[in-house]
Order: sequence, then structure tokens, then C-alpha cells
Amino acid sequence: MTDSDGAPDAREDDAACGDERTAHRGAGVAGRIDDGPGPFGIYPWLLIGIGAVSEVVHGRARPVWASAPLLGLFVVLVLAAIWFGFRRGQGDRLAMGLLAALTVDAFVLSGWFGHGMHMLFALVAMACGVVVPWAGRPWPVIAVGTLSVTAGVAAWLRGASPGDAFTVWYSTLISGFIVSIILLLFGAIRELRETREELARTAVSEERLRFARDLHDLLGHTLSVMVIKAQAVRKLIPRDPGLAADQAADIETIGRDALRQVRLAVSGYRGRGLAAEIDGARTALRDAGIEPTVRQEGTPLPEETGSLLGWAVREGVTNVIRHSGAATCEISVRRGAGTAVLSIRDDGRGGSAVPGNGLRGLTERVGGAGGRLHAGPDELGGYVLTVTVPLNTLPVKGDIS
Repeated sequence: MTDSDGAPDAREDDAACGDERTAHRGAGVAGRIDDGPGPFGIYPWLLIGIGAVSEVVHGRARPVWASAPLLGLFVVLVLAAIWFGFRRGQGDRLAMGLLAALTVDAFVLSGWFGHGMHMLFALVAMACGVVVPWAGRPWPVIAVGTLSVTAGVAAWLRGASPGDAFTVWYSTLISGFIVSIILLLFGAIRELRETREELARTAVSEERLRFARDLHDLLGHTLSVMVIKAQAVRKLIPRDPGLAADQAADIETIGRDALRQVRLAVSGYRGRGLAAEIDGARTALRDAGIEPTVRQEGTPLPEETGSLLGWAVREGVTNVIRHSGAATCEISVRRGAGTAVLSIRDDGRGGSAVPGNGLRGLTERVGGAGGRLHAGPDELGGYVLTVTVPLNTLPVKGDIS
């Protein structure tokens, strides 16, 4: 699809790219464990099964020649199942196979050697929480619930008292639920971070489309008029040089006006303005899960100053959404004696030590207007961007008089 001038419609390309990114992001989300404690965060919890080791070491799990290898196999299987569950993803066939073998080994140990082995079911439940995927349904809850009931019944049939059987059921249920819910929460955090990044990419794409439309609106009609007048000049030169000169003067006037408007658009002056940018920033921050606070002091700013600060708001808020991981963001605008000061402060990670292209471009624009920009970690934590610009008429670099 093309626009009226035959140029490809950028919106279709951006929509296609967005769909591709969304599909890529959604692929295998349920099976990945990119965040969370990791296998070495789970391994220390396995010490709750130390009682089974004590049974073998002190010779109470007889015959020891059978209990020791079976318990050693159990330890290897539980470590491997948790390891591959994290490294290869939930639902991985190898991890699921190890979990199945682990479950069988636990029931053999419990059924053969009795009460001292019942706590191994809690370790199996932890492995279930790591290995069994949610996959749109609460499979870890189903698996852990079934395992806990079966473990409690098996302990009771093996001669455990009702109280001990209840303890086996409860400890197995809680151990599995804790691990599975923790990993589910970390998965939700990961998806929230990816959503924030997607929102930031969408905001940049929308801004690019807006800028392209602005340039099209600015130049499409103007250049058409200039072409028509140039044709008229060419035809009038042999017959009426004076009228041709008037037409040429019109071309010069139209060209200067177009050049001025393009510079204003590129500089951020022809845009939504400070108030509109702040309103847009509020919406974008809330959509990203960041609570915005806006403070404005003093009388309204001149249009040129407000436009430049609006550009700074857009760039600063985009960086907050993409990089900060913040929960709150404060935007303040103060008008003082001859200057206007914009401050964007968040409570996130403190930003990046290496400025991006957007921040460098903003620094150049602010410097060209006679202002100054400071960006860096805040003393109270988080990151702060401060822009100070004069209230006098802002110059446009390279203007043709």
C-alpha cells in the first residue's frame, strides 16, 4: 500500500514489525524461566530432606545396601530435574522424565524403608514446581496437589499416625506451592518488563509516524506550489520578465517559509507543546505501571520554550519507561527569573552510564537554544534529568536571512 505520493505506507511496515515482535515475545513464554532464584536458589531448600540421609547413615533404613544407592539416585535425580527445569525450560522432556523417575524413587524409598523417607515427597514437590509448566492451566497446582494427597495416603498406609500423615501431606503441598508460585510471580515480572519495553518501542514508532506525517503535510503542498510557479516562470520569461520575476520572488518566499517550518518541526517546536506532552507522558507512564506526579510552578511559558521542554519530556519519559524499572516518576516545571527548568526524576535503578542517541540529540538541541542539560543518578536514589533553558527567543541554527 502507498500514500498519495506513491511512497510506501510506513504504518504497514511498523504494524508488521510489531506483530513479529509480539509473536517472538510470546513464543515459549510459559516454558521459560529467565528470571527467578535459579537452581542454586532452590538447592539449599533440599536440606529439609536431611532426615532421610540420617536414616541411612545411622543404619535405620535397612538394608543399607539398598537404601543408600536408592537415596543417592534420588539426590542425583532431584538435582538434575531442577537444573534442567531452569536451564532448558519448564515442560522440557528430559526434565519431565527426570521428575517421573524421581517420583517413583521417592515412593519406593517411602514404601520400603518407612517413616524416615516421607519428607522426600516435599523435595519431589519442589521439583514439580520448577519442572511442570503452567501452559495456560494450573498444571503445577494439579501435580503438587495430587502428589501431596498420594504421599499422605502412602505414609498412612505405611503405618504413620494420622498426625504424621497430615504433616507429610501439608509439607509436600506447601513446598510445591511455594516454588511454583514464586516462579509464576517472576514470570509475571518478566512479562511486565517486556510489556514496558514494547510500550516504549510503540511510543517511538508512533512518534516517527507523527513526524513523517508532519513533514508530508509541510512539504507536500508547498513543493507542489513551487513546481507550478517554477513552470510559470519558465513560460513567462520570454513574454513578461517582470511578472516572471514576481513569480520567482514568490518561490523564494514559499521556500523560506517551508525551510522555517521544517526547522521548527525538526527542532521540536512544531509539535504538541509542553502541556500536551505532559498529558501524553502521564498516560504512557500509567500504562507502563509507573505512577506519575506532575508539578508546575510559575506563569505559562513562551511557545518556543514550551515546545523544547515538551521534546525533553518525551525523551525523558521514554527513557524512564524503557530503562529505569521505576515505580514512580515526578515531572516538575518551574519558571524563574529569565529561565525555565524541567526536572524528570524517577526511583528506578539509576539509569545508564552511557548516554543514548536520544539524550545526545536532546543535549544538542538544548545547547543550541542556549540552555544546559544534566542527567545522572540522583543523590536520593533513582535517576534525574534536568533541563534549564532561557526564556528569551530561542535561536534556530543556520537560519537563512
